Amino acid sequence: MGTPHFAVPTLKALAASHHELLAVVTNPDRRKGRGRQMASPPVKEQALEFEIEVLQPASTKDPALVEALTALAPDLFVVVAFSILPKRLLEIPRLGSVNLHPSLLPAYRGAAPIIWAVVNGEKETGISTFQLNPRVDAGDILLQRPFAIGEDETAGELEARLCIEGASMVVETLDGLEDERITGHAQDAQGITRAPKLVKEDALIHWDRPAEDIRNLVRGMNPVPGAFTHWQGQPFKIHRAQHAEGSGPPGTVLRADGREGPVIACGTGALLLHNVQPAGKAAMEGTAFVRGYPIEVGALLGA
Repeated sequence: MGTPHFAVPTLKALAASHHELLAVVTNPDRRKGRGRQMASPPVKEQALEFEIEVLQPASTKDPALVEALTALAPDLFVVVAFSILPKRLLEIPRLGSVNLHPSLLPAYRGAAPIIWAVVNGEKETGISTFQLNPRVDAGDILLQRPFAIGEDETAGELEARLCIEGASMVVETLDGLEDERITGHAQDAQGITRAPKLVKEDALIHWDRPAEDIRNLVRGMNPVPGAFTHWQGQPFKIHRAQHAEGSGPPGTVLRADGREGPVIACGTGALLLHNVQPAGKAAMEGTAFVRGYPIEVGALLGA
C-alpha cells in the first residue's frame, strides 16, 4: 500500500524478492498540471509494469476494498506513505501489517518526518520498520537504522536517499519475520516527538530568526512547498541559501551584486540567496535574479 515516488523503490524491491505480491493498493488517479490531465500515482504505474493487480479505493473505509483484500487472504500488508488504515483493514492480514517510516521512532511521528528533521537542524535521522496498530506510528519497532543528514542536504535529497535505503530494509524485515529472526519491541514513550502535516505558514521565513534557523528552513522546505518570504508585496520563494558576512535590520538587503547574489540580514548573521523564485516565475540563480530584477541595497524582504 502506497502512492508517491517514495514508495516505488519498496515496490521494486518486493517484486525482486522471493515474497509474492498479491496486489497493490494506491490512491485514485487525479487531475494534475495546468492542463488538468488525469495522472496515475507513481506506485500504480510501477505496479502495472510488473503486471500486479491494482486497487484504487476512494477511501480506505470502502467496503469493496475490505471485501477485495479479504478475498486475497494476504499474510501481510506492507504500507509505505499511505493513508491511516482503519481497524477493519488491519485485521485482514494473518501476520499483521508492516510500515516503513523515515525517522528513528518514536522521534518524528507524523506525516512529515523528513521535512521537520531538516528544519530542526538535526544531524541524524533514520528509518524504522514497525508493526501497524490503530494508533499513528505507535506500533512495535521491528528494524531501525540511523543515517546522517548532510550539512547542506535538502529534504528532497534526503528523501531520495532514504527511500532507497528503506526499500532494502522492508525486504530485510519481511525476511526476518519469516524466519523469526526479528521480533518487535515497544517504542519508548518518553522519546516521542511530532512531525505534523505542513500548513502554509510553516514555510514562511521570519527574518528575525538566526541565519542558521532560516537556512535549515530553506533546506527543509526544498523542493516543496518552498520556504517563502515577500518581495514587493508578492510571495518570493528561496530554495537554497548559505551563510554570508554582514549584519543589519532583519530582512534587509545588505548586498545585491550580480556576481554574488542577494545577501539578506537575519536576526543574527546573514544569508546569501543562491536560488530564488519570484511570484509567477521559474526558479533561478540568485545572481540571475539580481541582474534581472530591480532589487536594491536597503530594500526589505518580508514586508
